[in-house]
Amino acid sequence: MDTKKLLGKRLRELRKKKNINQEKLAELINVDPTTISNIENGKNYPSMINLENLLSVLGCTFVDAFDFEHKNNQDNLIIQINKKLEENPDKIEDFYKILIALTK
Repeated sequence: MDTKKLLGKRLRELRKKKNINQEKLAELINVDPTTISNIENGKNYPSMINLENLLSVLGCTFVDAFDFEHKNNQDNLIIQINKKLEENPDKIEDFYKILIALTK
């Protein structure tokens, strides 16, 4: 999934955590509601000023907004896990213990 769509999904997730609908968010940052919809649907990136305003209203940071690793698809996650295992062969036993603990 491309960054624009991931960012949109993440901003939607953050908005919903604050229990704010798109219309209210648009009002709070002084944009048209379609602007919020287009951002959340991954059609458009927010402008820098809109992104700053969104983050301010949502009470989060740039890091929070771009934290969408959990939105990776399953195949990507498996690839990333395998890469980490290959990069850290001395940690395989630790990875295994964590996996077992999480799946009990």
